[in-house]
Amino acid sequence: MNILTIAVHPDDETLGCGGALLRHKAEGASLHWLLITAATAPGFSPDQIETQRQQVEAVKAAYPFDALHWLKLPTTQLEQLPLAELVGAIRAVVEKVRPEIVYVPNRADAHSDHRVTAEAVHAVLKSFYLGKLGVKRVLACEVISETDAAPAHPERVFLPTVFFDISKTLERKLEIMQLFKSEVHPEPGPRSLSAIRAMARTRGATIGVEYAEAFMLEREIV
Repeated sequence: MNILTIAVHPDDETLGCGGALLRHKAEGASLHWLLITAATAPGFSPDQIETQRQQVEAVKAAYPFDALHWLKLPTTQLEQLPLAELVGAIRAVVEKVRPEIVYVPNRADAHSDHRVTAEAVHAVLKSFYLGKLGVKRVLACEVISETDAAPAHPERVFLPTVFFDISKTLERKLEIMQLFKSEVHPEPGPRSLSAIRAMARTRGATIGVEYAEAFMLEREIV
């Protein structure tokens, strides 16, 4: 089975579905990481760009991902790019990987990069395209500090409908998250380790297990 996670920024894949990805890997799946943005000049220094590259390579090895597809589009600037360009780049990766399961950003997240990417993903993964692409399931991720930070709006909410028991993989997820040294918040920030654990504990209690990740089912072919 091929699994594709579409992360807008480095760490979204770990925050949103890291525990599930580790479960998939343990069960023999091939993991693919489509990373949309990167730190680029002139907004970031050479040292910051190199630090991010090293972190991404370390995380790629830690899961491990079978392949990294890094578009390296400028972070925080996706709204300024033609949407068709992003749609085409995402479609090319999906066509190459032919994943059965795709983890995608939630369209209601606070960060504009997440919302733009979600719009592009939905254009690629329309229901009548899925069969040709080999996709069976599309799950929107809950990314702490983005999904929970979005303003309340009836048309833009995260309603979890699928839960993954990550009781056996949470500790490894937290270890991998710490590879993003610049992204982990000090206590009691939303991306602090205790906050990530608390979210997993809350989702786990929902289904009667110790820890879980929650997703919103967007498409499924059975």
